[in-house]
Amino acid sequence: MNPKHDKQLLAQFQQLRKVLSYHSQRYYVLDDPEIPDIEYDKLFRQLETLESQYPELATLDSPTQRVGGQVLTGFQQVTHQLPMLSLSNAFSTDEIKEFSQRIDERLSHEHFKLVAEPKLDGLAISMRYEDGLLTQAATRGDGTTGEDVTFNVRTIQSIPLHLSGTSYPKIIEVRGEIFMPRSGFKQLNQAQAARGEKTFANPRNAAAGSLRQLDSKIAASRPLDMFCYGIGIVVQEHADNPMKTHHSDILNQLKQWGLPICPEVKTVNSWHDCINYYDDILERRSKLPYEIDGVVYKIDNLTQQQKVGFISRAPRWAIAHKFPAEEAMTRLLNIDVQVGRTGALTPVARLEAVFVGGVTVTNATLHNQDEIDRKDVRIGDTVIVRRAGDVIPEVVKPVLSERPDNAQAFIMPTHCPICHSLAERVNDEAKSRCTGGIFCPAQRKEAIKHFASRKAMDIDGLGNKLVEQMVDAEMIHNISDLFSLTIKQVSAMERMGEKSAVNLIQAIDVSKSTTLVRFIYSLGIREVGEATALALANFYRFLPAIQSAKAEELIDVPDVGPIVAHNIETFFAQEHNVEVIRSLLDSGIHWPEIIKKEVHQLPLADKVIVLTGSLSEMNRNDAKARLIDMGAKVSSSVSKKTDLLIAGEKAGSKLKKAEQLGIEIMDEAGMLQLFNQYNVS
Repeated sequence: MNPKHDKQLLAQFQQLRKVLSYHSQRYYVLDDPEIPDIEYDKLFRQLETLESQYPELATLDSPTQRVGGQVLTGFQQVTHQLPMLSLSNAFSTDEIKEFSQRIDERLSHEHFKLVAEPKLDGLAISMRYEDGLLTQAATRGDGTTGEDVTFNVRTIQSIPLHLSGTSYPKIIEVRGEIFMPRSGFKQLNQAQAARGEKTFANPRNAAAGSLRQLDSKIAASRPLDMFCYGIGIVVQEHADNPMKTHHSDILNQLKQWGLPICPEVKTVNSWHDCINYYDDILERRSKLPYEIDGVVYKIDNLTQQQKVGFISRAPRWAIAHKFPAEEAMTRLLNIDVQVGRTGALTPVARLEAVFVGGVTVTNATLHNQDEIDRKDVRIGDTVIVRRAGDVIPEVVKPVLSERPDNAQAFIMPTHCPICHSLAERVNDEAKSRCTGGIFCPAQRKEAIKHFASRKAMDIDGLGNKLVEQMVDAEMIHNISDLFSLTIKQVSAMERMGEKSAVNLIQAIDVSKSTTLVRFIYSLGIREVGEATALALANFYRFLPAIQSAKAEELIDVPDVGPIVAHNIETFFAQEHNVEVIRSLLDSGIHWPEIIKKEVHQLPLADKVIVLTGSLSEMNRNDAKARLIDMGAKVSSSVSKKTDLLIAGEKAGSKLKKAEQLGIEIMDEAGMLQLFNQYNVS
């Protein structure tokens, strides 16, 4: 049989490609999938099978072309028919005002609008479509000549291999920015590190490195994305179907053809609106799913763009309003070690003051010894420091060419720098940890805050600031000291009158009547959360049994693995921790005797449940606590292991993912009915 003459087979090919392209756009561009992943995979495998049987029917716009496979020896050069110009930069409100005034003068005070959009920190790309088919993609290069990266661009799922509809020009050059989303960058670096391969410094480098892979299969495995921001050469076949005359309308047209457009694009009326847009995007910068380094303003009307014209290699009708620098160079003066609530020892870089990301930075995290060794950071180095949004500044890398001869390597101490208890690394964990537990002064404030928190002992009125005041005033040294506080002591504190002091002492007294689950959780044993505390209480029933249990026995408890078992045994093996617990019990803390429940007898035993959206009848923490009491494992993310999603109002991406995976979904009313059924309150 000659497949070229088999109309049924050709129709099957065309229909499969059309359906797969449609669902790809729904998933990757619109973020609104209509079918589960498994159904898409079935269709994809069906097309792969047909193309392997009839390779002569495989086309460049087939969805199977996205998997890569072409291996090049080098990149061919591409000359841009229309140069890819760079933009002039502005760094202040005054410069944007001057930009607007220059346009106003060149347009003889004719009214104009601007289009504002984020300036993505990625790699500029030009894509040529002929009769709707993606035929070539090239990097910006020097603006005149770039590199042919067609095979790699075809692997990017959000870029259509063939435009949608029928009204597109015979030839159109679409320009945009290829980038790597923050989540994809994090996953890529984790995978690189797990394989012992070099990690990327930032998403831009990761995107550039991925796009310039000679093996397109490697590019296909990288989480790249793209937003269009304009067009280049356009060749129309029919004069009666011209392109739009405004930049904003062109972007909407590109979107209709299936091309991805940044959702943050906005048309504004004045330079004042530009500044408002800039301030809004800057405030939300760290929450965006991609990295940006500023915003771009362009005249919306294309005729007005031509009137305003160009200067050298940049247009007068557009400008980039850059954010404050997020990376800067400074000198590493020393490395100190901080101790957190769970005893984690974190090396902190003490820096020569440097202005970065809009603030003056003198400290930055170095994470752990492995990170210091991997980056080869030494005391005395000149280093690059990065700050993104409200994220703690970090040292990216040293500038090796500036390294002094007396630069010193750092070695993590073997004992806690505060209480001198042994610091250990368990099972090759990245961080060293102090074994001092609730005894260690460095962990004191956070340990007390955790102990008094709502899910633990629930001491009403004992907030974070009050805890810090008490510790600073040497009123309490560990959690057991809370129960010996007097009204006189508390009322003498700043902003604490006698009535407030009486209320707090009463709340502390009320907290003495608790549960074994809450008490275990309140101790702050590392990696012992509410679910594990419940499992321990149900399994052993009595505190002494938990205290004397060995790691090899503890792993028989549901939800307790070898690492958690080690943490529990180590905690209770510290004599000072045992003394604090003894003092707590002597102060009158008590709980009713537990009737042992075998885990398998609980109504939601071993069920993995995710809560999402807002609840009207109770808060999320209360709902979570009740689910845990019923034996459930409450997770924060949806996966194939999830058994049930409870969706409140305005449930978002988690609900969509659960629907795609075919996971059972229950609303708040169903959850309340479940609680009533089992008399859980």
